[in-house]
Amino acid sequence: MKQDFYVVLGVQRDASEADIKKAYRKLAMECHPDRNNGDKSSEEKFKLVSEAYEVLRDPDKRAAYDRYGMAGVGRGHGGGGAGGAGFSSMHFDLSEALMVFMRDFGIAGGGAGGFESLFGGGQRAGRDRRRGHDIKVGLKLTLAEVATGTTKTVRIKSLESCPECAGTGAKAGTQPVRCGTCGGTGEVRHQAQSLFGQFLTVSPCPSCAGEGTIVQNPCDRCGGDGRIKGEKTIQIDVPAGVADHHYLTLRGQGVPGPRNGPHGDLIAVLDIKEDPRFERHGDDLVYDLGITFTQAALGAEVEVPTPFGQSTLRVEPGTQTGMAYRLRSKGLPRLGEGGHGDMHVRIHVWTPTKLTAEQRKLLEKLSEVEDAPPEKESGKFWDTIRRALGQL
Repeated sequence: MKQDFYVVLGVQRDASEADIKKAYRKLAMECHPDRNNGDKSSEEKFKLVSEAYEVLRDPDKRAAYDRYGMAGVGRGHGGGGAGGAGFSSMHFDLSEALMVFMRDFGIAGGGAGGFESLFGGGQRAGRDRRRGHDIKVGLKLTLAEVATGTTKTVRIKSLESCPECAGTGAKAGTQPVRCGTCGGTGEVRHQAQSLFGQFLTVSPCPSCAGEGTIVQNPCDRCGGDGRIKGEKTIQIDVPAGVADHHYLTLRGQGVPGPRNGPHGDLIAVLDIKEDPRFERHGDDLVYDLGITFTQAALGAEVEVPTPFGQSTLRVEPGTQTGMAYRLRSKGLPRLGEGGHGDMHVRIHVWTPTKLTAEQRKLLEKLSEVEDAPPEKESGKFWDTIRRALGQL
């Protein structure tokens, strides 16, 4: 079973792009086969780290992975993935992992001396410094909405791009000027020597904080920040089968960064209201059904509720309290996997507390001909309870 990609890289699920890159670079350097004399376990870790990075570095793949797990990136589900993501299987061999390594570290060719920007983040890291904050919202759901999936609309107060300066932060009629220290690249470079040969370390420019430009004439409306206060309405598609306290991440729907910096994310934390009719155990549901002792003795067809409406259950003759019936595929959808869980119906034989004269007379007649219960029936009752719970 594949590990969680966030665990593989050792980052939180809301980690920024820069944090993911940093974690990948650290791990890739540690487990690179050339640094471990071709050790097989290091090679396998190197491939897994590269695979995790290749998914999480891409906003679209990461969003699909966050929502649907491996199904979202096509692992073992025919390549289509959930939600029409359309990503193919990501199984990596060593050559592919090395290509990811060379691309990310900017290695031109494979020889020593070809390492450029080995430890720096380049201009992209500088842009990440301007990334806007994430927004966290609570999303209340019912069990019925969990069963079918739903779309929720939220209105949030945030910042938006300043219309006066189009988000640049510069006063109307002016433009940010190119930084004289870095020449507009947002980075400064230093040449050094390492185990791999000659390489360049790259760090954000201290004069422009990695932006590559400097605002000399700030916008009067936003004060040079490029953002003003605002509100916006966002639609959130909630897939069927989510669980309480899960969260959905909408990439790029958070606060915009200053001066046209990247947007943060919107994180919707799910709060699912309990349905008093059911107990939830993952994708399975449990419903307690009370029946009369004539229904238990003779058998009956009864209606039981499910998240999708009523369903007919056949109670077999001789049913005892504590017995459990299973209605297959009447539980909740399996998130990102297809199919549904089951509905478990636990039987409780109801004993009336008040009898009419006619009922008492009939029961007294029954008592004259009924059999005594088996000696071990009470033990079987608790065994049935344990077996029922063990199936959940």
